[in-house]
Amino acid sequence: MNLIDNLTKHKLELPELTIPGGSYVSVNIRGNIAFVAIQFPIKNEVHFYQGKLGNELSTQDGYKAMELCALNVIAQIHAKVGFENVIGLNHIDAYYQSSKNWDDSPIVVNGASDVFVNLLEEKGKHSRALFGVQNLPRNFSVGLTANFTLKI
Repeated sequence: MNLIDNLTKHKLELPELTIPGGSYVSVNIRGNIAFVAIQFPIKNEVHFYQGKLGNELSTQDGYKAMELCALNVIAQIHAKVGFENVIGLNHIDAYYQSSKNWDDSPIVVNGASDVFVNLLEEKGKHSRALFGVQNLPRNFSVGLTANFTLKI
């Protein structure tokens, strides 16, 4: 797997690292597991995709928002761990805020899953959970956490 080649192939780029909005770290390593704190659709300190899916934002907007969250996860791991030290992505938790009758969360979360599999190949295969929430910080439409197994 060559992350840089795969980014170019899929016409994607890693954003600058986001900075935690509170008293926590972006990547917390315990044993051989790296836990990535929630990442939002932020690119180079600019907030994107704010609002509720099904109201202010479409399902396609949500897909792109989740794609950006996944790129932020990858940027964190790339900078703080290095992909040469990663065995693979284990699991992601995806959070979204939506209108009452909107029900396309699996499509939206595919935005993250597709990024992980396309860029990380075998290392990007994962399980996932989806959570509809009332509100997310800064009115972001989506947020994403992840954990990776590391080489010891």
